[in-house]
Amino acid sequence: MKRTAYLLLGMLTYFGVSLHANIRLPKVISSNMVLQQQSQVELWGWAEPGERISITTSWDRQVYPVTAAGDARWITTITTPAAGGPFTIMLKGKNTIELVNIMIGEVWICSGQSNMEMCGNWGLKDIKAIQPAAYNANIRCFKIAKAAAAYPQEDVTAQWVTCDSAVLNTFSAVGYFFGKKLNEQLQVPIGLIDASWGGTAAEVWTPDSVVTNNPVLKEAAAHILPNGMCPHLPGVAWNAMLAPVTNYSIAGVIWYQGENNTSTAATYRLLFTSMINAWRNAWHRLLPFYFVQIAPFNYREKNVGALLREAQQQSMQHPNTGMVVTTDITGNIYDVHPANKHDVGYRLASWALAETYHRREFVYRSPLFKEMMVKKDKVIISFENASQGITIKGDSIAELFIAGNDRQFYPAQAKMKNNSLVVWSREVKQPAAVRYAFSNTAIGNLFSRNGLPVAPFRTDQWEVPTK
Repeated sequence: MKRTAYLLLGMLTYFGVSLHANIRLPKVISSNMVLQQQSQVELWGWAEPGERISITTSWDRQVYPVTAAGDARWITTITTPAAGGPFTIMLKGKNTIELVNIMIGEVWICSGQSNMEMCGNWGLKDIKAIQPAAYNANIRCFKIAKAAAAYPQEDVTAQWVTCDSAVLNTFSAVGYFFGKKLNEQLQVPIGLIDASWGGTAAEVWTPDSVVTNNPVLKEAAAHILPNGMCPHLPGVAWNAMLAPVTNYSIAGVIWYQGENNTSTAATYRLLFTSMINAWRNAWHRLLPFYFVQIAPFNYREKNVGALLREAQQQSMQHPNTGMVVTTDITGNIYDVHPANKHDVGYRLASWALAETYHRREFVYRSPLFKEMMVKKDKVIISFENASQGITIKGDSIAELFIAGNDRQFYPAQAKMKNNSLVVWSREVKQPAAVRYAFSNTAIGNLFSRNGLPVAPFRTDQWEVPTK
């Protein structure tokens, strides 16, 4: 009896080892994927410890040998050519895997909360309009399923698919329009990795140690409460949805999030830039990081949206970042989800085309407040990114206020003069501060002559009430 049991155990062990001895790959390494062009990209997976694997790439017939380590893991680096395809990769060990229909091009991660997650199934008109002609073999999509974990994971649930009308029902609309514009302008294949989750705070996308080892961030994270629709603990989305793909070479990141951090706006700049640093450390390079400033919305607490937008704008001082202003694209301040994802994606793409791909013909920077100068009873405001001037859409400037040292703000009058804004009010004889579109719901009407909205601003550093 015992002999039979041992024999059965031995057979199970044998077949179990045989089963797991086969080369295995993470989901992100598969047929239909896009690999970053002209790069040293990593391929990795698992096999029998000590198993020798040969990897052959069809674009140059180069053979890359690698041996699985004692923990069954293996990883190697291959060289990719200029954009093109389709190509194949053959992996041979105790089994053979052929990856087909591989493209070489530009790969971007699209991450954030619901405004990044929004897709055709949300009823977006701009997606519905494009769906009949959505098929594009040169745009590939990899949508990572929502998951959370206490520790970094090794794989995700997802698959690389060719963009078509069905894919757009579930894939990020912002990500799609971003990728569509890159594909049209660069004429190279585009790979898009969608890792988004509605309702998430930035803490869940930041490695836990970054938050818990910083007393300021740790205290702020304690104010992020569970809402029943998404995780709230630091690092858990990072661990499950991004850590598993950090070996995968990418060109950069686009990010749309912030609404769920309005309660901690005072620490958002520190959190956001710390998160960016952590992602760059994980990918071992200074990744371009382009993000969307949240749109006007009627938050319950006063001014929290304005303060979060301010923190986002301050984050632009971090290297290799850029911000899209969206004060002009919301049609309903009572809906936190602006329906216009086309313009958001295209504006993000303009940042990438100009800064990452050095196509300077694209207009991408919104005018930003630069400095103020007081002359008697008037304030002169100058702007960055406004060399061609500022224009007003309408008869007068909306959401513009001026105050003296008593900190009482009054509606202001203004006029343009030599690309500067001259501001005054009969109620304020000795002006000290100007605010423009600085509230939760303010929709301004100042634009660059190239059509991009002026970012909301305030010239003061006074305490802003939120109750």
